[in-house]
Amino acid sequence: MQKLWKEFVAFIMTGNVLMLAVAFVMGGLTKKVIDDFVGFIINPIIGAIVGKPDFSNTLKIGKGVIQYGSFINTLINLVITGFVLFMIVKVYDAYQSRRRSAGEVDAGEEPDEQVMLLRQIRDALVARES
Repeated sequence: MQKLWKEFVAFIMTGNVLMLAVAFVMGGLTKKVIDDFVGFIINPIIGAIVGKPDFSNTLKIGKGVIQYGSFINTLINLVITGFVLFMIVKVYDAYQSRRRSAGEVDAGEEPDEQVMLLRQIRDALVARES
């Protein structure tokens, strides 16, 4: 049982699983922030312009009720969430690009075999030219 526990802890502490857990939590929190942004800021602005702060409109057809207003709220959340995630990815890509151009490498990050071979070929060519 102890061996199984150690394997489980090693699995959980790998970078990919840990990063996935962090991303999941951050995604939930980002959704909450965006929902509140839409509910407390965007909808009141729309309400000031249109006259109704929430799209809770419904359309009754016989005994069925179509809640198209709630669908509009969901679309607004989708657009804002997509934009926020797009901006997060853009900032992350810019950060990674600056790190690469500055030559920074993570402490535990080893170059793969192809990179090592290419470096050896480069060094051999430089030595041959000198």
